[in-house]
Amino acid sequence: MDNNNQMLESRNKPTTNRATSTKKRKWREIELLRDKFQLEKELRVYEDSLEYMLDEF
Repeated sequence: MDNNNQMLESRNKPTTNRATSTKKRKWREIELLRDKFQLEKELRVYEDSLEYMLDEF
């Protein structure tokens, strides 16, 4: 009977290690995308100013 209870308890517990690593990986991906979009946004500002400077010459 104890083995059955242990089996049921272990099946009901979430796999914390796998779930945690998956969450961390997803957050890393989200942060990378966020950084990429921020960089693109900053580069667009410089691109516009460079085009303006080239038009003057």
